[in-house]
Amino acid sequence: MALTATIYNFDVQLADVDRGVYETLSFRVACQPSETEEYLLSRVLAYCLEYREGIGFSKGIAEPDVPALAVRDLTGAMQVWIEVGAPDAARLHKASKASPRVTVYTHRDAARLVAQLAGERIHRSAELEFYGIERELIDGLVAKLDRRNNWEMSVTDRHVYVAVDGVTIEGDIVRHQLL
Repeated sequence: MALTATIYNFDVQLADVDRGVYETLSFRVACQPSETEEYLLSRVLAYCLEYREGIGFSKGIAEPDVPALAVRDLTGAMQVWIEVGAPDAARLHKASKASPRVTVYTHRDAARLVAQLAGERIHRSAELEFYGIERELIDGLVAKLDRRNNWEMSVTDRHVYVAVDGVTIEGDIVRHQLL
């Protein structure tokens, strides 16, 4: 019998001071059996940090040629391609041809990822945005992950504070540049 996805519910009070976004978000995220909780939470953080009208999750491994998240305008045209994890150069090359803006959020070593991609053939490589999520933030959120999650999330100077069950978990989102 095949394993099925686990559904997680999130209610997030988002206060992103950096971008002037103050929203109450309520969404569901499917975690496939092949995904780690770290990857799931990286997708959730990317969703919150990039939140704007038109953002949405893909169907994950069911749609391997699309980004983990995307922002589309009212016509359906992609405005932002959002990758999570450690995409390869070919995927980023494709992404930067398909979308005016490409971002990557990773819970892995972002500096190492950027170093591996340096010198690779990637369309508009200087415009790609890489964000490393501090390990302490991911680990703290994994420890508090439940099927129903209520977060109060604040972002100031790319420093994230997430209040979960009376405990505040915090960490930086560090931008890296592809050289």
